[in-house]
Amino acid sequence: MGRIFTYPAMERVHIGTGFEEAVADEAARAGATRIFLMVGGTISRETDWPDRLARRLAEGGRARLTGQWDRMASHTPRSDVIVATAAAREAGAELLVTLGGGSVTDAGKMVRMCLANGVTEEAQLEPLASIFEGSRRVIPPKQAPAPPQVCVPTTLSAGDFSATAGCTDVSRGLKQSYAHPRMMATAVVLDPAVTLRTPEWLFLSTGIRAVDHAVEDICSISGNPFSEGASMQALRLLSRGLRGTKMRPEDQAARLDCLLGGLDVHGGFAIRGGEGR
Repeated sequence: MGRIFTYPAMERVHIGTGFEEAVADEAARAGATRIFLMVGGTISRETDWPDRLARRLAEGGRARLTGQWDRMASHTPRSDVIVATAAAREAGAELLVTLGGGSVTDAGKMVRMCLANGVTEEAQLEPLASIFEGSRRVIPPKQAPAPPQVCVPTTLSAGDFSATAGCTDVSRGLKQSYAHPRMMATAVVLDPAVTLRTPEWLFLSTGIRAVDHAVEDICSISGNPFSEGASMQALRLLSRGLRGTKMRPEDQAARLDCLLGGLDVHGGFAIRGGEGR
């Protein structure tokens, strides 16, 4: 039986580049002048990273930060997504940048989907969510998420490399999946320096989850030589990087190994045809 090899929609991965430089480069490529930043609350309160990005954009040309959102709760609640979408719409966002963990990454994808599909209320999200009919996943039609997104991850959850997002209906305690091939980010920035403030337990536990995903890919009956090879390399990088990070928390080379391991396993999964985890 034949198999299909599908490249994901992502265009670039910046490896080891400082996030300010990489985001400025992506803004120039996109011709975007109005940048909307979605950032984790701890990063917003305890770092100068948003200010550093604003300064770098101002130095590089016409691009500037026109809005910032730092109030996204864990598991990406619908209510937070709707308010963040309104802020991005008001800011006239031409490029979304997400700097944080998986909830912030998914929030960026959801905001882009809401902007493209005219979503202004929580109830409008329901018909866009993926559902199951028996064992078959059904993805409702929707306009392609826009504008483009640049992800700067601070954990190894690696949702940056998937074309899906999770969003929670808090009233029902239900986390739903939303999917579109263009929900995937245009670019991901693997900057180990931004992971230094991530709690050790979170960084290492998301790394072990990536190990689990790599093993799953290697053992999958629907695998292909590309995804299996990527997952084997992911295990090598994660084994070295996670141990190095535990022994030497400030070792950015070890942290970059971890980030590259996440790229290999989740990028391979996307090419195998998965929707993300």
